[in-house]
Amino acid sequence: MAISYKKLWKLLIDKDMKKKDLQQLAGISAASITKLGKNENVNTEIIEKVCMALRCDVSDIMEMVDED
Repeated sequence: MAISYKKLWKLLIDKDMKKKDLQQLAGISAASITKLGKNENVNTEIIEKVCMALRCDVSDIMEMVDED
């Protein structure tokens, strides 16, 4: 199983936001945005900041998917 952040990118589209907007709103680094974009591990503090900025739950931005 692997983590996918596809839900996050769909949510940004729904909110008419760019990755740069999220970076500034959540106060996270460009490196963290890059890691999210590559479905790489980020620490829970980053996830918390993203959820607080978007006023959403963890399950709204990430999910577990089968690795193929």
